[in-house]
Amino acid sequence: MADVSEIIKALGEFGRFQYWLLVWVTLSSISIAFHMFGQLFMVAQELHYCNTDWFISLGLNLTEEERLNLTLPTKVDGTFEECFMYAPVEWDLDTIVRHGLNVTEKCQNGWVYPAKKDPSLLTQFDLVCDRKDLKNISQSIYMLGLLVGSMVFGPLSDRFGRRPIILLCMLLEGTSGVATAFVPNIYLYSAFRFLVGGAISGIGISLLALGAEWVGISHRPFMVIINHAAFSVGQMILAGLAYAVRDWKFLQVSISTPIFALCFFLWTLPESARWLVTKGKVEEAKILLRKAAAVNKRTLSPELLDQLKPEKKNESESILELFGNPHLRKRVLVMSSIWFANSLAYYGLSLNVGSFGLDIYLAQFVFGAAELPGRITTLFLVQWLGRRKCQAFCLLLGGVACLLITVIPKDLPVITTVLAIIGKFTISSSFTVSFVYSAELFPTVVRQTGIGLCQMAARLGGIISPLAHLLEKHHASFPILMFASTAIVGGTLSFLLPETRGLELPDHIEDVVAKSNGPRKTVSRNLENGCLNQKEDNHLSERAKTTYL
Repeated sequence: MADVSEIIKALGEFGRFQYWLLVWVTLSSISIAFHMFGQLFMVAQELHYCNTDWFISLGLNLTEEERLNLTLPTKVDGTFEECFMYAPVEWDLDTIVRHGLNVTEKCQNGWVYPAKKDPSLLTQFDLVCDRKDLKNISQSIYMLGLLVGSMVFGPLSDRFGRRPIILLCMLLEGTSGVATAFVPNIYLYSAFRFLVGGAISGIGISLLALGAEWVGISHRPFMVIINHAAFSVGQMILAGLAYAVRDWKFLQVSISTPIFALCFFLWTLPESARWLVTKGKVEEAKILLRKAAAVNKRTLSPELLDQLKPEKKNESESILELFGNPHLRKRVLVMSSIWFANSLAYYGLSLNVGSFGLDIYLAQFVFGAAELPGRITTLFLVQWLGRRKCQAFCLLLGGVACLLITVIPKDLPVITTVLAIIGKFTISSSFTVSFVYSAELFPTVVRQTGIGLCQMAARLGGIISPLAHLLEKHHASFPILMFASTAIVGGTLSFLLPETRGLELPDHIEDVVAKSNGPRKTVSRNLENGCLNQKEDNHLSERAKTTYL
């Protein structure tokens, strides 16, 4: 009896059909980067001080500078206090000028932004002084949406299919993203960002599975890594877009509407044939496989397709199955720890892009440009070193780079930026390897659930990452030390996982048990008589170790 992997080899492991699938997946990834980092440009720091309009009626003939000198306390360096003002009094102007004001209080009537730049999220909702932590909290709420999305849409994708969940989440991403631009306060803004985060999480994990399940074993890393490279390109595009569009509302609409341009997915996005077979929908799978073969200009013989039979399995396809099996439980726990470390370090560096000494627009572009070769390099590293060593090497190197940042003096911003770029390069590479590795570690029937659990751990790291910067008030190095130590621990844990290079995707839980207990080799069935052919097996095993571009 033939399985889906053998039929995909017959129709072409990476032909025109998979090429177009890669294009569609890549287009979606660009928009994900827009929402992930768009807020960085909406809350850029601006000069501000307390609104002291109460004094205008007393000093009608005073200049702006004279009024501020009388109503605002100054710092040691001579600049005005940003969060304090002199308490209003009922004196006349002469008395105030003669005696001065000396009782201070927090801003009572909002703030003034003298630069008068285009409206930003910071100026519209006054995210300064006592409210400045709302910036990091709103970003954490977005990350919480990513967490909830992985919890909800991962199992839904395993139950209802990859395609419907992708389409649903794209609609949710677009509508919630546009609605975010028209909210009256920071609390509704955070609520809509939560929905956007949930939608993006559903798109990401479903596209990962769909891409990996339609290509041959040797092209699986290529599909995932190019998808991640598109995410880095999205960061670079975002830097230019944010530089051109300074009004935060227009920027929010600009990064949200492109997803609607992918409405053609309704007609072109295929379901996973591998998922259909595991659900017993063999006839639907045959139709899709014939279409894919036709696009690739191949022909599938009826005899070969007739060997594709409904799977007679009784797996519950739930989280209980993952934790009930010791082999899967180990993979879930270790891989979740790696995803947590990746996410904490990656977003810790990415969301702190404006503090490394460069202009925020240039820094975002440079960070995105640094990620691009980092992600593409993993295409070769995962084949040369294997998944396990590559995962460990990238995390450990990224952790060391973050550690070095803590010992560099603040008056050397260029060196700090270079180390941050190295850290971003290696951590983004590690993140990409994690996606490839996770798709290969979990069987098809629980792949989305397993990846969803890993993404839950990643989103927990993403939630903590913006809040970690609140520790800077105790010591400036605390956040970076947290990112570095977590990355080093995650890299060490990577050595506990099995290597998956050159192995077929497991479809069922017993496939994982068999590979864990027996010798790891790629098995190919003779398609003519259903018997094993050892010669053919050895040939295909060698071929599976090569990644084709």
